[in-house]
Parts: sequence; structure tokens; C-alpha cells
Amino acid sequence: MKILISQQIPSNLAPYEVLQNQFGAELAFHPFFLIEPLSGKEFRAQHINLPDYTAIVFSSRHAIDAYFTLCEQMRFKVPETMKYFCSTEAVAMYLQKHIVYRKRKIFYGTGTPASILALITAKHKGEKFLITASEGSNVTPMTTLFETAKLDFSVGILVKAVPQDLHDLDLNAFDIVVMCNPADVVSLRENFPDFKQGNLKFISFGKAVVRSLEEAGFEIALQAPTPEATSISKAVELYIQSR
Repeated sequence: MKILISQQIPSNLAPYEVLQNQFGAELAFHPFFLIEPLSGKEFRAQHINLPDYTAIVFSSRHAIDAYFTLCEQMRFKVPETMKYFCSTEAVAMYLQKHIVYRKRKIFYGTGTPASILALITAKHKGEKFLITASEGSNVTPMTTLFETAKLDFSVGILVKAVPQDLHDLDLNAFDIVVMCNPADVVSLRENFPDFKQGNLKFISFGKAVVRSLEEAGFEIALQAPTPEATSISKAVELYIQSR
């Protein structure tokens, strides 16, 4: 059984070795898109003035790099008083690439919009927030919470997904393709506009990619994550076992 996963090769391959050893699966990793920062011209089209904001909300490392690159291009010196609210500790720690890490101005949640909102105590409610996002991403869960809390905020698109050239891939040579992002579906359709699913099985990882696959007319063999399938490797394992 040949399986294509639309991501870079992970640093920890141990979970995937189980699939190879127990089921004889052949695994291939190939990202369907790249994340690139918006150009200064593209960002300025949003009419966002960076000096207006006293707090930034980050959900990815790509957004952090893009933000500081834009600040440099626009000759905006980020003040020492800037506060950073990050989705996870890993994202927060990545700030060290650009600034001196100080706990008094860097806060992180557990990966959910609610956990970020919980960090914004009365002490921070007077800040003007810039919620950073990727082009096409769904920020409604975050903005709804901010609106309900009557916080002053704007959404700034900092990065975009750019389809990769997939013409060296023979999708018909695979039994299963795991899709992890709506941009994967966009890239597939751009590269192969006449693609027919046939016997190919799609496993979706994430709610957003489910919508994209269904809108494209593709059938989904297994949707994850679930309490049983908390990772891509586990989702693939459960699907193989079900067969």
C-alpha cells in the first residue's frame, strides 16, 4: 500500500515506521504548497498601520518572520513595550529569533483561541491588537471571542500559501493521500485540473480541509483528528486496520 502525505518529512519518523513494519506501507512525503510572506505592496493594500498596534497575536512561526520582515521594510522599529500573545509555547519561544525574550511581555496559550483570550486580563484590555493570519485562513473563532470581549483589534494577513509544482507526482500510483490543509486541495486542482479521484482514498486531517475536499467533489475515506486518531500516523493506521 502506497501512501502520500502532503507535508514535509517530519523530524520524528518513529510513528510512521510502525506503518511500514506492521503493514508494509510505502510512505512518501511531499508538501503541496509553500508558505510565503506577503510583499510590502500586498500588505499595504490592507491599509494597516503597524505603529498603531500595541499588541500582536501570533499563531505561527511564519507569521512572526513575516511581521518582523515587514517592520524592517517599512522602517518601523518595534517598541520595547510591544506585547505578544502566542497560540502555543513553541510559537512564543520562536520570538527569540527576533527579540529578547521577556516573560512580562510574551504570553502563550494552549493552541486554542479561547486560551489566548484567557491571557488578556484586565491589565491588557486597553491594548490595540493585531491578529495575524494567513491568506484564506478562518479567523472567525478568534475574532468572535475578541468582539464579545469588546477588545480593539484588526486582522492582518501576513502570509499566503503558494501552490507547489506537483507535476512530478503520479497521484494514481498511490492508494491513499493524506491532506492536511485547504491549500493542499487548491494546489491539487491547480496542478491537475482534470484529476479524477477514481479508487484513490483521501484522509483529511483538520476540519477546514474537509470542507475543501467536499467542495471539490472528492470523497473522504477517513476524517481526523478524532479521539482515536489524534495524529496523521494514527489516522492512517486506523484506516488500514479498518480495511
